[in-house]
Amino acid sequence: MALYPVKPANRSRLDPESLEAVAREAFGNAERSEQGVRARFGALRNLSARAIAKQLEVEVDMDPKVDAAVAAETVRRYNRFLESATGYTSKERAKRMRKSVAGAED
Repeated sequence: MALYPVKPANRSRLDPESLEAVAREAFGNAERSEQGVRARFGALRNLSARAIAKQLEVEVDMDPKVDAAVAAETVRRYNRFLESATGYTSKERAKRMRKSVAGAED
């Protein structure tokens, strides 16, 4: 499970209905659950995402036995989903995660 910060302008996209639309756009399928959204694609056996305060909680179950092309496309779509939902690019998310880890160690 991972928690991702969400830009203030994107927080309106954290309701289950909006998350479903974002996941459907990225993965081609999605279904709303009680608290968020679930989707599958390629190496993603299951992705579940939901809003927790001002963050996006994402839990994934990956299939490590897929071929490299499927794995690469899965990563591209996963990053597209996270960027649409959070408003941060993969580089910005990595930088924020490093800062939060460094701050937790102090």
